[in-house]
Amino acid sequence: YSPASPGPQQEPISTYFEEKVPIPEDDMTKLFSFRKLWAFTGPGFLMSIAYLDPGNIESDLQSGARAGFKLLWVLLGATIIGLLLQRLAARLGVVTGMHLAEVCNRHYPTVPRIILWLMVELAIIGSDMQEVIGCAIALNLLSVGRIPLWAGVLITIIDTFVFLFLDKYGLRKLEAFFGFLITIMALSFGYEYVRVAPDQAEVLKGMFVPYCSGCGPTQLEQAVGIVGAVIMPHNIYLHSALVKSRDINRANKKEVKEANKYYFIESSIALFISFLINVFVVAVFAEAFYGKTNMEVSLQCNETGSAHSELFPANNETLEVDIYKGGVVLGCFFGPAALYIWAIGILAAGQSSTMTGTYSGQFVMEGFLNLRWSRFARVLLTRSIAIFPTLLVAVFQDVQHLTGMNDFLNVLQSMQLPFALIPILTFTSLTSLMNDFANGLVWKIGGGLLILVVCAINMYFVVVYVTALNSTCNSASRFSVRGRFRVWRCLIALGVSRLDFRGSVQYPPSVLMDEQPEFDS
Repeated sequence: YSPASPGPQQEPISTYFEEKVPIPEDDMTKLFSFRKLWAFTGPGFLMSIAYLDPGNIESDLQSGARAGFKLLWVLLGATIIGLLLQRLAARLGVVTGMHLAEVCNRHYPTVPRIILWLMVELAIIGSDMQEVIGCAIALNLLSVGRIPLWAGVLITIIDTFVFLFLDKYGLRKLEAFFGFLITIMALSFGYEYVRVAPDQAEVLKGMFVPYCSGCGPTQLEQAVGIVGAVIMPHNIYLHSALVKSRDINRANKKEVKEANKYYFIESSIALFISFLINVFVVAVFAEAFYGKTNMEVSLQCNETGSAHSELFPANNETLEVDIYKGGVVLGCFFGPAALYIWAIGILAAGQSSTMTGTYSGQFVMEGFLNLRWSRFARVLLTRSIAIFPTLLVAVFQDVQHLTGMNDFLNVLQSMQLPFALIPILTFTSLTSLMNDFANGLVWKIGGGLLILVVCAINMYFVVVYVTALNSTCNSASRFSVRGRFRVWRCLIALGVSRLDFRGSVQYPPSVLMDEQPEFDS
């Protein structure tokens, strides 16, 4: 067996993880070894954090509040699709010894490679903004508003720098820290699940019956949003790099095959845990807040003496929630403990996903551009790329009106999805690169159809969002007085509420899509 690897003159670019975790020498004839599974455990859990970032949590709570338990089967299906795509990413890294960005560097000409790198960087920036802002919102909730959004962003950026150097004390310690953060999320959102006590029969029905009775355009758009939030382009690049952290002899076909098997098992376990945590969030908001109106929530918040009751206007419109309002509503209905535990879970989700997002940025940049910088320089550059747009959002945005910006960032990432899925399927199907581990005919056809469906779903999400936004923004191409007025209204619709000095735009951006009945036709 001859592994497909670069020649002596093209040594693989050094990755962030310089330490290699040894694999125990068990009997190769054994079908399964817990010792070996434990040795391979780590990369899949770091990868699974992208399924638990604040963007996914917000998609979960909105799914529960808008559709009840009816879209849990969509979440299950999206997670399974994600597992199959992550399998391709792991196999590429194990078989070739290179991650996806490095393979792109060696197979694409300069111009397409730079364009691809820019598209992936945009996806990473969009995801990183959601994660950093999620941390900032959690800090704002925990401090009862004393820590403003911009200060929370700065705190998150600083502590991310600190945590990213934990691997200096050992890669397994770093992986244990991520495991600790996932445990915090499971306990936090699990507490909310137990406290609200949703109907278990409805949870199982929503999970395994692929039907949505009485659903309309709002629920359809939410289902599409679930798929877009779960499957992230930069996570493909990340996973293909993380699997390189194990000491595998790629010249030995049996070892490579064994590594692929254990990585798939580990990824399945990790994504099952992330799926359960997502189910906790959906079920909590489905049981407690599906069908609730602003008036009901406002009255309850007033009765409990909440300082946030002004967030909910006294009307009979359906309740709209995001990460911030979700915590407030939990506090109003289930006590302050529910609010603070929710904020702790969001903080763990944001902090862990911010760190893995930074790793993604480093792998992508060093792979596409063949950078050989020092470790600190790489961390500083990849963090700086996302710091400035995030700080701008934090300075010009109000913590209560971030849903419009979150929708925009989800659309941005959806548009970049083909730039990860098409390369990963292409390269894992090349016999010259993967040798005996290249995709078979079933995987080529099935994977192609799968990627086509995922990309089509995400493009539909983009079209719906742009169509709805266009009705607010109209045409703003001419810099006349009227044109500037439209640009101003468009920015407010995207969530930059600080620009609405006169309070003339009264509708929340999160319901823009719901206010377009003409789109149904």
